[in-house]
Amino acid sequence: MLFKEEGYGRLIVRHATGGDACSVEELYAQLSPRSGGVSVDPDRLDQIADDPRNLLLVVEHQGVVIATALLTICLDAMYRRQPFGVVENVVVDASHRSLGCGRALLEAIDRVALSADCSKVMLLSGAMRSDAHAYFTAMGYDGDAKRGFVKYRSSLEAGQLNGCRVSGSVSVAG
Repeated sequence: MLFKEEGYGRLIVRHATGGDACSVEELYAQLSPRSGGVSVDPDRLDQIADDPRNLLLVVEHQGVVIATALLTICLDAMYRRQPFGVVENVVVDASHRSLGCGRALLEAIDRVALSADCSKVMLLSGAMRSDAHAYFTAMGYDGDAKRGFVKYRSSLEAGQLNGCRVSGSVSVAG
C-alpha cells in the first residue's frame, strides 16, 4: 500500500472503497455536470484500492466524503526505473471548499509520488476550469511546462487512427 489513512485536523484522507461509490459519483457529477454518463461501480473502486499503482483518495469531513482525486503511477523507461504520476478527477464538493480538502489531497499525492520515486506528477484539468488552474498553480503545479492532449473513446471508435499501422497484436488486460 502506498498510502496510510491520515487525519488533517477535522479531515480524513483515505483510500476510496466500494462503499464510497455513491459519494464519488456525486462528486464526479459536479466535475462533469453535462456528461450525464457518470457511473461509479463499487467493484471498480475496490479493484482500484487493491492496485498498488492506482490510488483513488477521498477526503471525509464529519463522516461525509467531500473530495476525491485519482493518482496513477505509470512505469517509464526514460529515467531508468523512475515512474511518473498522473492525477485526474480532482474534485472538492462545492459546498465544502476552503476547508483544506484540496491541499490535503494534493499533499497526500505528493507524499505517495515521492515514496514511489516519481520523476514528476502531471495533473490534468478541464481547459475551462480557470479557478482550479489558479489553485493548482498555487499548489506548485506548472500549467505552462507541458501541454496535454485528449482523445475520447468516441474518436477511437470512429476509426480516427490517422493511418497508423500496428504490427502484431497489441492489447491491454483489464
